[in-house]
Amino acid sequence: MKKIKSIHFVGIKGVGMTPLAIIAKEAGFRVSGCDVDEEFITDETLKNAGIKPQIEFSESHLQDMDLIITTGAHGGFENIEVVEAKKKEIPVWTQGQAVGEFMKGEIFGKSFVGISVSGTHGKTTTTAMISTILKENNLSPSFLIGTGNVPFLNSSGSFGKGKYFIAEADEYATEPKYDKTPKLLWQKPYIAVITNIELDHPDLYATEDDIRNAFLLFTNNILQNGKLVVCIDDLNSRKLASETLANKITYGFSKNANFYVDRVNIDKEKMFFWVYSGNAILGEFMLNITGDHNALNALASIIVCLELGLSLQQIKSGLLKFKGSRRRFEYIKDLQSGAAVYDDYAHHPTEIKKTLAAFKKTFPNKKIVCIFQPHTYSRAKKLFEQFVYSFSDADELILTDIYSSEREEKDNSISSNHLKNKIYEFFSKVSYLSSLTDVVKYVDQKKYGSDYIVLTMGAGDVYKIASDLN
Repeated sequence: MKKIKSIHFVGIKGVGMTPLAIIAKEAGFRVSGCDVDEEFITDETLKNAGIKPQIEFSESHLQDMDLIITTGAHGGFENIEVVEAKKKEIPVWTQGQAVGEFMKGEIFGKSFVGISVSGTHGKTTTTAMISTILKENNLSPSFLIGTGNVPFLNSSGSFGKGKYFIAEADEYATEPKYDKTPKLLWQKPYIAVITNIELDHPDLYATEDDIRNAFLLFTNNILQNGKLVVCIDDLNSRKLASETLANKITYGFSKNANFYVDRVNIDKEKMFFWVYSGNAILGEFMLNITGDHNALNALASIIVCLELGLSLQQIKSGLLKFKGSRRRFEYIKDLQSGAAVYDDYAHHPTEIKKTLAAFKKTFPNKKIVCIFQPHTYSRAKKLFEQFVYSFSDADELILTDIYSSEREEKDNSISSNHLKNKIYEFFSKVSYLSSLTDVVKYVDQKKYGSDYIVLTMGAGDVYKIASDLN
C-alpha cells in the first residue's frame, strides 16, 4: 500500500465514524467526508474539529484520496462511492477495520497500548471514563468514543501524544450484508473490558450462546501478557469468564469477584461508593453521575487504570472530572412549565430498567414521563416481552413509532401500538403517539410542572424533540 496522506469517510456523521475522522485529522492526514443532509448528534463535534461534511454521495468526492473508510450504513459496500473506490483500486476499510488499524498504530508510524471496551451496555461511558482519567493525569491518550461529545474531553475522538489508545469495541457486524464478522474482532488490545453480555442485535445473533461466542473469540485477541477485565454479575459474562483462556480480572457487585462495589449512596446528583479487593479496602470513590450501572462502569475504569500503573489518588481525581457523555443521563433544559428535560440513549430493556431506576433514585420526589422510541423492528419483536416490563419506574409512558434501521424491511407484525396495548393491560398511564411532532404537541399541552422529569429515550432521533419543546 502506498503512503497514505488523504482519507475520505463515507458516512462521516456516524458516532463511530466522527471520532475516526477527528483522530485522522489530528494525526496530520488530509480528511474529507460525506453524509446525508440530516441533523446528527455529531454535527457540532465535527464543526469544532474543523471538518465540514460534503452532502450526499458522489464519485467526485474520491479525487486524490489514498484511503476510503466506510460505515455499514448508507448502502455499505453498495454505496456508489465505495463501488467507485474499489473500481479505482483505492483501499477501502470498514469502520470496524479502521478502529483496529488505528489502534495498531502503524498508519501513524507509532505503536499504541490498546484498551478495548466491549459489552452490550456501558461501552461508551466506560471508554469515556478511562479516557477522562488518563487525560486528567496528563497521559495524553488517543481515544475513540461512540457518542456525540464528552464534556471535559471536548470531543469524541482525539489523537494524543501518549502511548494509550482507548476505543469502544462494538459487537455488531463489520458490514451487515456482506461481512458478518463482529467489529470488535478487528481489535487486538493489551487490555479488554467486557461490561456485560446480553442478547441484542437479533438480526445478527439468534441466541445468547451466539453472542457470548463472539465475545469469547474477542478474548483470544488480547495480546500476550495482556488482561481481560470482565464483570461477572450476569450469567453470560460468568460463563465466558470460566471459558476464556485469557488472564482475567473479575469485577461486579458480587463479592466473588476480584474487585467489587458496595455501599452505593446517592446524594442529589452525586454518587458515592466503596471499592474492595478481597479483604483490602481501596476506599470511597465519588462520581458526578448516578446509577448502580455507572458504579460498575467506574469500577471497570478503576481496574484498567490500576493495571496501567496509576495510583488510587490519580484515579479518584480523574473520575471527579467525568461529567457523563452525550445522550447518557443528559440534562437538556427546563420547560417553561417547570419540568426538567433529560435524554438517554437506552434502547434495550435492561438499559431502560437501569436508567429509569437511576432517575428514580436520583430524583425520588419527581414524577418521570418517559418518551420512548423503540429502535429497529427486529429488536422490538425479539425482546417484546422484556420491553413490556421495562418501564415500571416511569410514572407515565409515551410510545412513538419504531425507528427502523435502513438495514431492515418494515415488519407489520410489530409496532409501538402493539407494545402500548400490552403494557396497558397492567399500566393505564401509557399512550401511543405515532409522530414526534404529535409528542411535542402533547407535552406542550400537558404543561408538566417542576415536580416532573420529561425523559426522551431511545437510539433513534427522539432526542431531537427537546429543542422543539417549550
